[in-house]
Amino acid sequence: MRWPILTALALVTSMLGAATAAEQGKVEETGRVLSPSINGYYLDADPEFWRETFERDGRELYDQRRTILKALALKPGQAVADVGAGSGLFSLLFAQSVGPTGRVYAVDISEPFTRAIAERAAQAGLDQLVTVTNDQHSLGLADDSVDLIFTADTYHHFEFPQAMLEAMRRALRPGGSLVIIDFRTDPRIASAWVQGHVRAGREQVIAEVESAGFQLEQEFDLLKRNFFLRFRALNH
Repeated sequence: MRWPILTALALVTSMLGAATAAEQGKVEETGRVLSPSINGYYLDADPEFWRETFERDGRELYDQRRTILKALALKPGQAVADVGAGSGLFSLLFAQSVGPTGRVYAVDISEPFTRAIAERAAQAGLDQLVTVTNDQHSLGLADDSVDLIFTADTYHHFEFPQAMLEAMRRALRPGGSLVIIDFRTDPRIASAWVQGHVRAGREQVIAEVESAGFQLEQEFDLLKRNFFLRFRALNH
């Protein structure tokens, strides 16, 4: 029997608050900014349950997926990395957009997720989509291998954001872009759950990404509950 969505969200909140004082001390010592408890439940995830959670009417990213895709303006032949690919919602759309001459990397720390995405891609005949099971320090991609890195509602799950941003900068080709979509934390918009779950709001995300060698290039005013930012890597 699958859990209701609200039960799953309650579990996430509980896990987020589970870090002990000792774990918090380790955070400061190692550069980790989040406890692994925020991601642990994904490692042995039920892909079908999460597909129903992520790809449902009423979730802004699902409802606005075509609007987001249009704003990205992908072209045939491009290489795209979908980091934190989850159920593969955007990975599959990207693969259709870049066509058989392009390449899409569906990157996620959860092997059940990447395995399920590979199965969906095979069923759809999207040979240009490949999956990568990464870790919290790297993408598992070669340097200068992609034109665009896209991450949606995932940045706040990075346990080591500076390490991940450096990995992203290395993976981007000259002229490439990093797109981040994540929750707004403004209490006038965000639920109490989002405010407690999300580590960094829009301003902090911009500051962290720019300190890692990126520059904010464009902000899309298309979403209500999420901000939508495009960065480019400097001196790259």
